[in-house]
Amino acid sequence: MTVQQKMTVRGIASMETLTGELKQRWTAMFTALATGDDVPPAMRLRAEGMMESAVLLGQASVEELDRAMDQCYERAFRNSISEDFGADWREFYPFPQIPAMGLRAPVYPSTND
Repeated sequence: MTVQQKMTVRGIASMETLTGELKQRWTAMFTALATGDDVPPAMRLRAEGMMESAVLLGQASVEELDRAMDQCYERAFRNSISEDFGADWREFYPFPQIPAMGLRAPVYPSTND
């Protein structure tokens, strides 16, 4: 195997490692949110940083990451990101923002007024 082939194999392996880690993080976030649990902002922010790094390093495109993230979202919420946030969701959440919001908490009045 040539040096260039070895570098290509290493590049593919590192891309798979990075995207695999992102998929695990997206799955953990979206599953927690879908079940009503909170997700610390740092978890989302770290994943967003990894997404930006993947694009900057040429390991994945924005479109590839959005498709992979949408698959994780759909497994957790049973809807696509577009179904929940609209077809133009990336206009409101520019890359690398992740649309990871908790469900609204029920509000009950504390008095009769």
